[in-house]
Amino acid sequence: MWNLCCCLSDSYVHCSASTVKQKIVMKVQFSSEKRRTEAFKIAAGFKGVSDVSVEADKDKVIVIGIGIDSVCLAKSLRNKLGYAQISSVEEVKKPDEEKKPEVIPIQWPPSCVQYPVHCDVVYL
Repeated sequence: MWNLCCCLSDSYVHCSASTVKQKIVMKVQFSSEKRRTEAFKIAAGFKGVSDVSVEADKDKVIVIGIGIDSVCLAKSLRNKLGYAQISSVEEVKKPDEEKKPEVIPIQWPPSCVQYPVHCDVVYL
């Protein structure tokens, strides 16, 4: 299923369609607690956002979700806060998709000696 996110600008409409979960790191200048709260509210208000975190000591906003338009997010943050720069956009991989070591079964040689099942019982 495709999620569409549209950003209205002065002269055009920018649309983005994505089905992968992505992590967007934005560099924003925080001068007060109020600006941090505004940045958090703007990022959390976007369609498809599943997680938002603000690192105030590094001046970063980290947004994780599906179908988020990073350019539109940067424009919205710039309009409210004055400065926002896209640091990175990357795909979030599930832990199951990580490489697991391949298990190779042990192959026993066919020369193993098999003892007969039949045995003679002698009573004295």
